[in-house]
Amino acid sequence: MSFTFTSLIPGVGHEYAHVATAGIVTGGLVLASFSAKRALGTGDAAVVPAARLSLRGLMELITEFIAGLCDMVIGHGGRKYVPMFASFFTFVLVNNLVGVIPGMAPATENLNTSLAMGLFVFIAYNLFGFKENGIVYLKHFLGPVLWLGPLMLVIELISHVVRPISLGLRLANVLQGDHTVLAVFLDLVPIGVPIPFYLLGIFVCVVQAFVFTLLSMVYVALATAHDH
Repeated sequence: MSFTFTSLIPGVGHEYAHVATAGIVTGGLVLASFSAKRALGTGDAAVVPAARLSLRGLMELITEFIAGLCDMVIGHGGRKYVPMFASFFTFVLVNNLVGVIPGMAPATENLNTSLAMGLFVFIAYNLFGFKENGIVYLKHFLGPVLWLGPLMLVIELISHVVRPISLGLRLANVLQGDHTVLAVFLDLVPIGVPIPFYLLGIFVCVVQAFVFTLLSMVYVALATAHDH
């Protein structure tokens, strides 16, 4: 087990290092959100974009990006899910980037965290589907042809159960591979050579946050569609 700074916290150790990282990142994001909200102001000042690079501007950029993605993937009514998806994106992104720092263990690299997030998405999109369509939501599990209903039910149930697992495995495994490659080159040649791998690692961190958020949006879009 490699060394991590969070394992030095009393009672944490290596086993719960990812939990400590998740707590630190979550606390930091909550404080950042309150700071950005306070910087936003009220009235006319709240609708004027930030004039310079700042925490408020960064939050506005993420919110606008997620809102545009919701409009494109979910369509009408997608804006009400922006807070949830923006939270997904920022939590995954910041945790991923923390893992690029030597001596830090990102929470999203641990299967317990990534599978828990996948399970949350699974519960959320099914609840949204029931809320949007009522009991009719269950019809799409049976397929368009009545006599194929039993077969389609089995296939759809397997498909839905696999979704949270695939979300979690994809996120954790890609990050583990990326950080393993970076650690190997840091051990071999600690100066100069790892720089391209750091840049590649940052790119992978952003892409994985985007992919997790996008797939979650797709699941919500399918669940809340009215053409079941």
